[in-house]
Amino acid sequence: MPPRFRFKPALAAAVLACCHSAHAANNYPIVLVHGFLGFGPDQYAETGFKYWGGFDDIVGHMRAGGKHPVWASSVGPVSSSWDRAAELFYQIKGGCVDYGAIHSARFARFGAVRQPEGKCWAADPADNPHNYPLALYPQWDAQHPIHLLSHSQGGQTVRALIELLENGSPEGDEGGGALYTGGKVGWVISATTLAAPHDGTSLRDAVGDFAPKIAELASGVAAMAKASRPSAPTYELGLEQFGIAPKPAEGALSFHERALAAPFWNLENFDSAQYEMSPDGAQEFNAWVHTSPSVHYFSVANVATEAGAICCNNTDRLIAPIQQHAYQYPRRDMAPLTKPYAGEWIVPSLGRRGLGSYTQSAPGRVKVDSSWFPNDGVVNTVSMRSPRGQPVRGTWNFLGTYRTFDHFDLIGWPKSGPRVYPLYDRIAALLYAL
Repeated sequence: MPPRFRFKPALAAAVLACCHSAHAANNYPIVLVHGFLGFGPDQYAETGFKYWGGFDDIVGHMRAGGKHPVWASSVGPVSSSWDRAAELFYQIKGGCVDYGAIHSARFARFGAVRQPEGKCWAADPADNPHNYPLALYPQWDAQHPIHLLSHSQGGQTVRALIELLENGSPEGDEGGGALYTGGKVGWVISATTLAAPHDGTSLRDAVGDFAPKIAELASGVAAMAKASRPSAPTYELGLEQFGIAPKPAEGALSFHERALAAPFWNLENFDSAQYEMSPDGAQEFNAWVHTSPSVHYFSVANVATEAGAICCNNTDRLIAPIQQHAYQYPRRDMAPLTKPYAGEWIVPSLGRRGLGSYTQSAPGRVKVDSSWFPNDGVVNTVSMRSPRGQPVRGTWNFLGTYRTFDHFDLIGWPKSGPRVYPLYDRIAALLYAL
């Protein structure tokens, strides 16, 4: 294989041999879970742009002509992993989303509601008077389990889902919602994470005021997806549980201005991605979301930066003409959307350090040191392997680091899906052998 791939074939072979000898091969469904600022398969249907593959099609490739059931899910792009896990559960199983009574009450001052109207999926196509989208796999249970394959914040989302399925809410009774009662061991066979911020990303703290940056990044994603077709749908925030939804005939600009002014973005609102993706928020998340002994875990890391040098290190010299060996800098081939955040400085900025040099050691906070400098433009590579700082009951199988691959390369953006097909083929081979 090309040297830029650092998949660990020895480990993969060992896992395959071990698991294949203990269990018959399976064809359980694989559900893909997108990351922060992600979207579902229908968001940009008009232009054909997909989260999984860009203008190519990773899901279609994995289905292998209909041989395997593989689905892409759609959860809140800026929501907390708890909220995303709730949406994922009902989207797969069917029913109307219940975010939990205690959980919603805790964040009510930021607009949280327990059961927003109309956020539902139909389990039975013959009994669907409101024409809700159809659930992905209504028969889902311990006898009909699934594999979860995730990217970026999707990794935290699937971990939260497994914790809630097996152990229920850490707060106790959430009002009887099906997700929060626990006892659903064996519903998930495996969880695979790609470039997941298991220990958070220093990008959250490095950029400072997060809401404007979210709007900037979301606009960049939408521009890429629309492919110069302004009539394509606008970017969706999926925050109906906070009362944030477009009004009839409301323009995109008006909605986004109103949405960004909502209480949801308050830094004290910990029911949001902006908190959980920070190293401190991830530490709190890891304190209650554990590694299940009943689930096979796999993780893949990537890195798209290089150590500073006087010349000839394949970095973008326009964005980082003067470099220091101690810091990391974005490669020339990194996605333009995230390249400004990956190096020593955020470009342009007034002296704000980027992922490649950001540190912090304030008392009572997670220490961010030089081991965090290598990154893929969004997530620090050191954070991608597995969660740390928590009691580990299961085992994470690290499948290696993909060098020169940035955060979006792993999902084939914008037009490089076939480049990562071999990665998904290898993962699928592991999962189907469990």
